[in-house]
Amino acid sequence: MKSLTKRYLAVVYEALLMLALTLVLTAVYYMLLGDASHGWKRLGLQLLLWGAMGAYFVRCWTVTGQTLASQTWKLKVTGQYGELLNVKHAAIRYIVASILLLPAGLTLWWAMLDKEQQFLHDRLLGSRLILLPPP
Repeated sequence: MKSLTKRYLAVVYEALLMLALTLVLTAVYYMLLGDASHGWKRLGLQLLLWGAMGAYFVRCWTVTGQTLASQTWKLKVTGQYGELLNVKHAAIRYIVASILLLPAGLTLWWAMLDKEQQFLHDRLLGSRLILLPPP
């Protein structure tokens, strides 16, 4: 299977995991604070969800270099020289990836044009998403 296909399948899997996390956190938030469809409650919920997802990704990238989805598809996030990301680099990667997803998934489209099939945020930050060899 091509590397790019695995990357996109991992993105879909990751989206499903984030959907589950979002549903659980939203339910708890709603039970504790009530309706969050507008005002400061809505902003609070959005920040909670974005922060919880960020905590998940940063922890995974700094501890093993792999999220649950990337473990499944045998992918790993590394620094430029194959090292694990530190917390600062992982946090910046999460923030930049979040921003570059907003304009119609720009970072995902970029991978189709990139000679090494790297996402735009990885190209900009010097991190890499590598395909692990079979066991």
